Amino acid sequence: MAIDQETDMTDAAIDEFLGHHETGVLSLARTDEPYAIPISYGYNDEDREFYIRLVSTPESEKRAFLDASPAARIVVYDEQESSYRSIIATGALENIPPAELTPDQIAQYGETKRPLFEIWAQQKDELDIELYRLVPESLNGRRTAIDREE
Repeated sequence: MAIDQETDMTDAAIDEFLGHHETGVLSLARTDEPYAIPISYGYNDEDREFYIRLVSTPESEKRAFLDASPAARIVVYDEQESSYRSIIATGALENIPPAELTPDQIAQYGETKRPLFEIWAQQKDELDIELYRLVPESLNGRRTAIDREE
């Protein structure tokens, strides 16, 4: 298997790709320690922003990273027959208090896919359910075609 062609995706292709996908990987980093988790997201292609709902407990590793205001990266990717596509967005997560949500933001959070029911080891009142927005400082996409015959 060899790489046949690798191309950068246009902004329009990136927006279309992100609008048709719903999951990715959120990576957070502080000092020399990484943390990555699968997420679902909503994406606003007009403002090019990601909307994410994160659930944690006060003592969780996720909460410790979020409290450190780490640098963030979202990776969304797929594979179709002989091509791979991936998008990488970098920036800072911004916590949005529910009282400050606009109707447009509420619609974006509604786009995030999540199970119709949730099962947690803790009582729901022990969970921190927070809404975040990531406005990318950089947003890049790449399409790689693979020649599987070699």
